[in-house]
Amino acid sequence: MDGFVTGPDPGLDNGLGDGGEALHTWVFSDDPVDRALLRSATAATGAVVLGRGLFDIVDGPHGWTDELGYGGSEAATPAFFVVTSDPPTTTRLPFWTFVTTGLRDAVAQATTAARAAAQSAGADRDVVLMGGGATVGSALDAGLLDELRLHISPVVLASGTPLFTGARRHALVQRSVTPSSDAVHVVYDLDR
Repeated sequence: MDGFVTGPDPGLDNGLGDGGEALHTWVFSDDPVDRALLRSATAATGAVVLGRGLFDIVDGPHGWTDELGYGGSEAATPAFFVVTSDPPTTTRLPFWTFVTTGLRDAVAQATTAARAAAQSAGADRDVVLMGGGATVGSALDAGLLDELRLHISPVVLASGTPLFTGARRHALVQRSVTPSSDAVHVVYDLDR
């Protein structure tokens, strides 16, 4: 609830930081609202953009597996684009595309991939920016986001990695609020 996307001291062996697992209780919940929302959002994803820090965790030794990945137990594999100035020489998982020319180029490549996925599926597909801090703040400041989907967990971490580190204020228009037993899911449009 206090705007952190990890607890304190996140890292390869402690991906969500101290106490940060509570942020994703809703992902593993049996609550039908959470299950339906996660299944729908995962199915609608055509491509994902993330930063190098999050990539290091999800591709790390304690990261995603065949049973647990994007979308929790949905473990979906849309196209993934990692914004980095220093691509790794090897990866544990096979589906990463590294973009060294910046966030705007990563979003453009993800948009192309999502359009291809939409054409193939015969239904719209979204580009999702996953993570927080630098990636989300930079995308907001660059005008690359149409909406924010926040999953607010009932926990106060008091410190950790903040979701927003952008340099500008942004007005949001609340589109929907969906409460469940483990979170409140809020969708905002950006007021342009």
